Amino acid sequence: MTVGAAVPDISSWPPLDDDKRAFGQQLLGWAADGSGAGHRLCLVRGAEGSGKSHLLAWFLAGAAGSPRTTVHATILAEGLTADTFAWELGRQLGYGPLSPARLLDRVSQDERPLLLLVVDLHRSGAGPADLPTAAPATLVAALLEPLLALPHVRAAVEIGDDDHGLLSADGADIIDLGGDGGRGSAGEMSFAELAATVPRTADGRPDWSRAPAPSLRHILDAALRADDEGAAVRGLLADPGFLVHGSANALTATLADERIPVPGRLREVWQRAAPELTAHHDDSAERAALLHAAAVGTDAALSEFLRPLARRHWWSAVWARPDLPVAALAPAPGDEPRLLTADVTGRIRTYDTGTGAAAGATGSPPSTRPVAVAPRDAHAMLLLDQTGVLLPLAPEDDPIAGFMLDHIAEHHGAAALADDGAQVIALGGGSPQSPYAIVGDRGGNLHAWSLSDYQDSPLSCRVHELPVTAAVCLRIPADDLTITFSAALDGSVRLWETSGEPMPVPVEQRASQVTALAAADTSVGPVLAVAWSDAELHLWHVLSGRMRALPLLHGCGSLALTPEGLVLVGGPEGLYAARLRLDGLWP
Repeated sequence: MTVGAAVPDISSWPPLDDDKRAFGQQLLGWAADGSGAGHRLCLVRGAEGSGKSHLLAWFLAGAAGSPRTTVHATILAEGLTADTFAWELGRQLGYGPLSPARLLDRVSQDERPLLLLVVDLHRSGAGPADLPTAAPATLVAALLEPLLALPHVRAAVEIGDDDHGLLSADGADIIDLGGDGGRGSAGEMSFAELAATVPRTADGRPDWSRAPAPSLRHILDAALRADDEGAAVRGLLADPGFLVHGSANALTATLADERIPVPGRLREVWQRAAPELTAHHDDSAERAALLHAAAVGTDAALSEFLRPLARRHWWSAVWARPDLPVAALAPAPGDEPRLLTADVTGRIRTYDTGTGAAAGATGSPPSTRPVAVAPRDAHAMLLLDQTGVLLPLAPEDDPIAGFMLDHIAEHHGAAALADDGAQVIALGGGSPQSPYAIVGDRGGNLHAWSLSDYQDSPLSCRVHELPVTAAVCLRIPADDLTITFSAALDGSVRLWETSGEPMPVPVEQRASQVTALAAADTSVGPVLAVAWSDAELHLWHVLSGRMRALPLLHGCGSLALTPEGLVLVGGPEGLYAARLRLDGLWP
């Protein structure tokens, strides 16, 4: 600690046992040193039961009281590999789950001075013992050492009393709590001993929903140690009940080993869902919904087994088309439930929203690369090309549609030539019952065009200070309201009712970027869906201002929401549909 640095008064923090007060004061002094000259690593070490974890928990309980001691992420490292550690740290820092390499890149660009707590580093590692992922040193080399090499990152790290070589003590503060040695734990029990703690169903199968937490956490590791030629591991991996209830971190590490045989396409399914399954989802229906969503369209047997449990959750997957990369999508106006899509080559196609089955094709302007679409009907629409040009598409036998769409495209083309700030960079549609085009530009302006009635000029308003990145329109006939929702580069989402001024405060603002917006007037009222770059989908009940977050397992570049509560996600990984239980969405 730098001499003269102001240390928070320990008496203002939660109570601490007398024999730990000196250690607490040392930890406070290290954390509060804002001079930049102090050590950026504090090692908290000691034997099992010496109070290391309790000391860190005490520090965390009072840390938020001062900007100098605020903890930005707390990682419980037991059973984590470099991948699962990176996913959890990325989530807590607001980036979403990222690979170790991408995480290090994001942290290096983060301007915040970051303070991390890492608990039980010496217990990290998972998977087969002969692989590097099982050793804590692998996580240290892959992530912790590169993180601590960044000048704005500091960390307090817990290790055991005999793990002095795990992280170099050179240039670190050391808090040594000593202790009298370790005690036995479930992690040291055999597979047979742990299996004996798992209750059985009436027909003799393991009832994983009632298994003790230590058994769920350690039984796969014990199976990897068992001398049975892999039979115990294969049995666990073939049991969907264990996939739903077992340790997601242990499963992730085990399934990463290509030598271990797995049923069906489990390895592919798990890899897709793992970043979310490892995010401390304890509810069995939620875990089943995540695993089921990853299995739909990939592993039919696993998908069907999980479907009944997944349907108990407030959202569940309906269908998946991983064979259909999508650049843009929108509900097609009309009486039939159709989804209009554009792929990266510019082909326009329609699909049945209920099943994902192909329902027809529409021509497209030559040499287009659409990134957004605003349909007038199933055949006439406005496209936004990746070059920032609006392109009209209308059949030859519909001259009225062609005239209206040409007029909108020419209006914005001329405006962009006169002013760079008028360059179009976002386009959104309206509801199928009331087609609109919402055009967003670099100057932060929104321009609302009706696609059913001719307008000489749009309703326009400067809604954002920065360029618009996404927009959508919702018409509510009962209240005679036309509402637009839009997002900008500053991570803000704003509401503008076109007959008045924009709402003075954002609906939402985050450090992440919005990748797509959708809205619908549902049985419970208007709902706004916001897809974020950190793999979250936020569902807003507009009238009450309540929000529910849904994890995104696939990249989302375009989004649609139907009045019946069907969410459709499109991106380079395909086209996916999930059903929302609207009556249970906002408890």
